[in-house]
Amino acid sequence: MTTRQREQAEVLYLILSGLFITSLVTSNLIFQKFFTWNPFGLYEFQLSVGIIAYPVTFLITDVISEVFGQRRAHRVVVAGVFASAFALIIIIITSQARATEWSPLSNEEYSKAFSYTYIAVAASLAAYLLAQFLDVQIFHFWKRVTKGKHLWLRNNFSTFASQFVDTFTIISLLCIFGVIEWSLYVPLIVNGFLFKVIFALLDTPFAYAMVYGLRRHFGLKGQGAEIPF
Repeated sequence: MTTRQREQAEVLYLILSGLFITSLVTSNLIFQKFFTWNPFGLYEFQLSVGIIAYPVTFLITDVISEVFGQRRAHRVVVAGVFASAFALIIIIITSQARATEWSPLSNEEYSKAFSYTYIAVAASLAAYLLAQFLDVQIFHFWKRVTKGKHLWLRNNFSTFASQFVDTFTIISLLCIFGVIEWSLYVPLIVNGFLFKVIFALLDTPFAYAMVYGLRRHFGLKGQGAEIPF
């Protein structure tokens, strides 16, 4: 690789890392709004809006794992932990500030908007750590087994397993801490996991396109080739 290509690779890695962290933190902040989605009238999902951004993190870690390597993927996961923790600290501090009389959001409204954020972030961090590290480990396990071939297999297998762990962990913790009623426990796990499975299947062509484009741009030859840092 040329010096210019190395610089481009570093910039791209930073951009992907930024998108990853933004998706993760955003999903934790907006999770309290729930919506229904009925694709083609086949099945009605009841989901948190936070789930829309969260699956993007698994696509990004898969692309980073494939092109930049396992070590770089782990670094992004660790950075996401610190980013989420820092966002939680900011929310705690701002919650203590008293609103002015003319503030668009009163103390009560602000508290209602972020009242469960502490629990959500804690639950998300626990689920996130388990799921993301599992995703990276399974991805590279199948990469070794297939000798760098069959990207679709490791992309989907790693995501299916990690997404189930993520959904099960976060919904369980939210129910335990009283954020969500236990009557919604099974439906939310089923809905969340099915949604993430559908997303994983749909994002496979994008993963192929991104990996193919990056390998061609950076001159990486052979199955499983990674950018040398």
